[in-house]
This record gives sequence, C-alpha cells and structure tokens, in this order.
Amino acid sequence: MLVAPGQHGRRVAVTAIGVVGPCGIGVDAFWDGLLGTPLDERERHVPDFDATNLFGEKDIRRVDRYTQLAVHAADQAITAAGDLKANPDRIGVIVGTGVGGLATLEAQIINGHEKGLRRVSPFLVPMMMSNAAAAAISMRWGYQGPCQSIVTACAAGTHSVTDAARLVASGRCDIVIGGSSEAPMTPTGVAAFTNMTAMTKTGLSCPFDARREGFVIAEGAGILVLEEWDHAVARGAAILAEILGGASTADAHHITAPAPGGSGAIACMQLALDDAGIRAEDVAHINAHGTSTPLNDAAEAEAIGKIFGAGGPPVTSTKGVTGHALGAAGSLEAVAAVLSLQKGLIPPTAGTTAVDPELTQIDLVLGAPRPFEPGPVLSNSFGFGGHNGTLVVGPPG
Repeated sequence: MLVAPGQHGRRVAVTAIGVVGPCGIGVDAFWDGLLGTPLDERERHVPDFDATNLFGEKDIRRVDRYTQLAVHAADQAITAAGDLKANPDRIGVIVGTGVGGLATLEAQIINGHEKGLRRVSPFLVPMMMSNAAAAAISMRWGYQGPCQSIVTACAAGTHSVTDAARLVASGRCDIVIGGSSEAPMTPTGVAAFTNMTAMTKTGLSCPFDARREGFVIAEGAGILVLEEWDHAVARGAAILAEILGGASTADAHHITAPAPGGSGAIACMQLALDDAGIRAEDVAHINAHGTSTPLNDAAEAEAIGKIFGAGGPPVTSTKGVTGHALGAAGSLEAVAAVLSLQKGLIPPTAGTTAVDPELTQIDLVLGAPRPFEPGPVLSNSFGFGGHNGTLVVGPPG
C-alpha cells in the first residue's frame, strides 16, 4: 500500500545524509562546493575518491565504481545517524541508478573481444547489475527489509527517495536508506551522450541561460536515512528535515524529449503538492532539474510558470556546479534541499549569468546565495523515457 508521508501515513523524518559529489565528499565539503565556483570541464568526476578503506585492497576490484560511491555515501549517513535501534527486518534499502555498473560492463566487453570470452570476469554480472549498490548496503549493514533498485534514468534518485519514504509512511519499515548513485563516464558512455547531442560542446553548464546547449556529465551519490518520526524522537535522533510527499508521472511522449508545454512535469508537481497536502503558495523554494539542455529547461520553466504563476518561489539548479549525474542527480539534489533548509540559504545557479528571455516564468537565483525562510522545498527530476519525479521536503518541526 502506498500512502503519502505525513498527510495520510506516518510522518517521515530525515535523520542523516551522506554525499559524494564532484564539488565535495561529505556534507560540509559538498555544501561549500555548491556555493563555490564550478569546474570548467565537460566531465565532472569526484576528485581524489578512494573507497579502499571500506572494501579493502582485494575486494574493491570486485566492486564497480558506482557501488563504491553509494557505499561511501551510505557509510557517512549511517554513521551520522548513530544507533538506529530498529529490527533489521524493518530497515529497508532503496538505491537507484541510471546505468549501473557501466564501467565494468564496458571493460569486460573489451576484455572478451581481445582475449576471448573465457576471460570475461565471473564477477561481471554482480558488478554491473543495477541493484548491486542497494544489495551492497543491505549486506554490509545487515538490513533485511525490502531491498530494491529503481532505474528510471535521470529521475531515479528522486523516485528512490520518494519510494523509500513511502515504505516508512505505510508502516512496512521504521527506517529506510534511500538514494542513488552513478558513475557513467566511460569512453562509450561519454561518446553516446555526445553523439546524441545531449552533452555540452563547451564544458559550460548554464541552466536556463540563453547560451545553454547541453549538460555536463557527472558522477556521484547521495544517501538519506529516512525514519518514522516517533521512532526518531524516541531514540533522540537529530531530525534534519521531513519528507512531506512526492509524485511520479510519465510523459508518454518521446524517448528523450519532454512533453510539449511540460505537461508531464505540471502533472507531477501538482500531484506532489496534493500528496504533501500543501498549496503552490506554500512552497518556499524549487530545486529544479535544470540540466542546461534547450528543451528540458524550457519545458520545466513553462511548467513551473503554469503551476506557480507570476511571483513564484525562488528556483535554483545545482547542476551548474555538480554537473548532471544522471540517476544520482535526484538524490544529490535531495541532499541539497535538506542542506538549504538547515542553512536558510538557496545556492545560486552557477554558470548562468542571465535567464533566457523566453524563460522569464521563473525567479532564478543568480550570483550569490539567497536567504529564505525555510518552508516546503520541491525537488524536480525528469528522465529519458518520459519519467517525471517530484519530491517535497519540509523543515523539521
């Protein structure tokens, strides 16, 4: 049974977060990076990333980078959460991805072609499978509740956090580890996005700017510890935020292009507002999908304008700094939303100097962080295949 957090089901607290991003590893470094100057690169890797301490010298060779990123972020979050005090069979894991272990798959295809199929690694399947990260977290910490992976392209992170919250709200779990991870920057992966003209040619990520012409591909992972509110209070946990609701829709239009006029995004945002039991005027901030691609930014801006009208809430896209981490994007942005609520600040849309004159429906935060009174934050994600996701995060209390 799927029920809305808070309004129809049990309240869902965010009690810890962990993050591995191109602009920083760990919550403090990530936040500082969101307020800093973006790198000028067509690919945004996580610098100096090393998960050897989590897996060991031998076993790490049997774990794809996307799983390493996820486990690292989970380790941060679970450590920060403290003693969870729950039965293992009531702790679940939902960790999504867009492409899973692409690096392993590509390397082993080359290996089989050059050395023969008998030389393909027996670890190929458990390393490349899209549920490997969720499984690794479940096994590492002994969580025996539902363990799932959502694969909905660039909406996977938002869908994963939303569905994790529903497992708590419905009463199935007391705690769910929710988020997503991605490490897509193999030669073939980059070539594929480049050849479909989705990626920037200049290395510039400038969401909603007239100069936008493609996204900057990235990697990363974001993990949230979601907990039934009274359970969190009873164990004395620090509550960082509350998951108020969320929604998922499909454009049913085109494999890569958004529906005209942003109709799928409009439906998704409205359903998320309804799910959270709030009105458009209650929203204090929108963390946009904002990939810096011509069609997607235009469709999202139009959708926001139709839902919120003139004078809508301030909007930002953190992808100006992080780049677009595909399936990990939604969970990175969920972490950013929680941090914005904690800090009372909205990060600026880095790389963007002026909003495209045709997209004046939105109040885009530019130049410097903008203070705001913490209230419900919408975080949008839209993926290839027409997948739409919206998460509603509120301040604690």
